[in-house]
Amino acid sequence: MRAMVYRGPYKIRVEEKDIPPIEHPNDAIVRVTRAAICGSDLHIYHGMMPDTRVGQTFGHEFIGIVEEVGSSVQTLKRGDRVMVPFNIFCGTCFFCSRKLYANCHNVNPNATAVGGIYGYSHTTGGYDGGQAEFVRVPFADVGPSLIPEWMHEEDAVLLTDALPTGYFGAQLGDIQEGDVVVVFGAGPVGLFAAKSAWLMGAGRVIVIDHLDYRLEKAREFAHAEVYNFAEYDDIIMHMKKITDWLGADVAIDAVGAEADGAFFQHVTAAKFKMQGGSPVALNWCIDSVRKGGTVSVVGAYGPLFSAVKFGDAMNKGLTIRTNQCSVKRHWPRLFEHVKNGVLRPRDIITHRIPLEHIAEGYHMFSAKLDNCIKPIVVPN
Repeated sequence: MRAMVYRGPYKIRVEEKDIPPIEHPNDAIVRVTRAAICGSDLHIYHGMMPDTRVGQTFGHEFIGIVEEVGSSVQTLKRGDRVMVPFNIFCGTCFFCSRKLYANCHNVNPNATAVGGIYGYSHTTGGYDGGQAEFVRVPFADVGPSLIPEWMHEEDAVLLTDALPTGYFGAQLGDIQEGDVVVVFGAGPVGLFAAKSAWLMGAGRVIVIDHLDYRLEKAREFAHAEVYNFAEYDDIIMHMKKITDWLGADVAIDAVGAEADGAFFQHVTAAKFKMQGGSPVALNWCIDSVRKGGTVSVVGAYGPLFSAVKFGDAMNKGLTIRTNQCSVKRHWPRLFEHVKNGVLRPRDIITHRIPLEHIAEGYHMFSAKLDNCIKPIVVPN
């Protein structure tokens, strides 16, 4: 099969690999029909995540058709159209029984923190991902779901990570009716977090970024109030000014490890890998939220130290809530929103890229070329 293969930071290729075999009776082999490049993929593409090994195939957002199932799989059969959450989980451990699928204890040797994730380095289990023609799906009875007949396949692929993670980011904010919500980052997750904040009762939604085309998308898609931080000497002072000098009620970090906005932090994290991620967006969340407010973090960070302003968070009495999204937990409600037309995830897709050209797709997405917001990968 043809698959994207990692060869080092900023170096990926499309190569021939063996079609993955059934390794366990509860495995399924899925022929990928649509995948996506996620902002989190850029962190590993840039070399930000430890233990990313040469030869791994990335891609944790994908859908496809079941090609083969193991002998104990009961819920799927060959030919089924399935959407696969980015979490790999057993469904029975302490955490799965509490629907904390992102923290499954049985799928990752490093499970003291995160569970298993497709195509996201050996810190999350070392599983190959879906930016390929075929992918092995462990625990096929508990992870994948059939794609409803009414659902567009491009909506389905965005329901495997980007939309649920944005929705989860808003949910973690514990938004109360009328709250002022500020979202840092106007990428796909930030757009969905801003859109979801309205569904949870926000009275005002603000999105902050430094790319005008993404801010325009936030205005159009999420109906948000937008600000370009590059146009202000101090974006936090501006945030205070426009919120009666109190700050927002809820701040959402939808950026993660490679945030711009502070030269020293960005260089020590993104360039020299001295931190687990540039904490600029997270520190801005801490500074821009009011005393007693809530900070939600769904931007991805590595496991290393990051220079977070925790003293300020403590002294302001903030609640900080964070995790990887347990995708399948949110599907029932999100399916309703999509079916009823409240959410149309595919509206944020800007590019459709053949698998053979995925290296160009990564470069375009990484360098923010051609107003790229969300690229979809088409294997055939």
